[in-house]
Amino acid sequence: MIKTIEWTDEGIRMLDQRLLPSEEKYLMLRSYEEVAEAIRKMVVRGAPAIGVSAAMGLALGASQSVGASVADLEDDFNYMAQVMSETRPTAVNLFWALERMREAFRKFKSASNDPLEIKAKLVEEAQQIFKEDLAANRALGKFGAELLADGDTVLTHCNAGALATAGDYGTALGVIRGAIDAGKKIAVIADETRPFLQGSRLTAWELSKDDIPVTVITDNMAGHVMKSGKINAVVVGADRIAANGDAANKIGTYMVAVLARKHDIPFYVAAPISTLDLSLKSGDEIPIEERDGKEVTHIREQQLAPDGVPVHNPAFDVTPNDLITAIITDKGVARAPYDEALRRLVDGSALGSNA
Repeated sequence: MIKTIEWTDEGIRMLDQRLLPSEEKYLMLRSYEEVAEAIRKMVVRGAPAIGVSAAMGLALGASQSVGASVADLEDDFNYMAQVMSETRPTAVNLFWALERMREAFRKFKSASNDPLEIKAKLVEEAQQIFKEDLAANRALGKFGAELLADGDTVLTHCNAGALATAGDYGTALGVIRGAIDAGKKIAVIADETRPFLQGSRLTAWELSKDDIPVTVITDNMAGHVMKSGKINAVVVGADRIAANGDAANKIGTYMVAVLARKHDIPFYVAAPISTLDLSLKSGDEIPIEERDGKEVTHIREQQLAPDGVPVHNPAFDVTPNDLITAIITDKGVARAPYDEALRRLVDGSALGSNA
């Protein structure tokens, strides 16, 4: 089992994904500031994993607060939550986790005036979020497994596996693992996913560890491979899904979706309910993170482009809902019209069904 994030008595143990696949190194983060920096610098990445990390970071920071009163603790807690909220703007799971921790604080405050008791309850809440993410990915994997046939080859873009979640299963890769657990033979073709190479570095690494057949291609090979008839389905993750089903995922996903439509290949988005942002009418309202241009001009310390060349480096793009065959969640599978189907899943009226 891949342990992306783990709560320990010493602090939060986190796999440094920047070093994979050449080095498997775990960091021990001992303050909320270190957790926030790890999120910002992509030690940990993937929307669900970011949410779990933020919850744990808040709990860790609260447990270390020297405030003598509940009011002092709340002031510290709110400041730490604000710091966390400024790390990655696109992944809605970050904000979902922060709001859940805020709600937990309010609930605990109304039941106790003991700062030590509230601190302990916040740690329990963060650990519960971790456990729920593991369970959600297992459920998502079961629903998604039904959409894949024995012998399918699946194209993925970016890494939406155990490394992008609390660990173990993943979202898009959870669908693949779910199908394999159901007795189906599934192979994977992984886009390298420039510029951070999450496909070639991370997806290939974790699938290889599980002995799941995986082949890496460069991003600009996807159309050729589809035209050659080598792809039966595309499954990707998401960092935020609007009410109408528009889905933000790693830059390049939109291009893959267009190619899949051209070649009549089903295109599935896999994400837990916590990735839905029904407050946004469409993907036009999703904030897109712009990252350091050095991620494009360099691979680690190797320079690839001339000095001084301007770089545009959006970390995500938005795939319109009309290119998405279905959205796979831990509550069931949603199909168009998404504004109705996603709402039913959130409300629980379509639990376990094709909404």
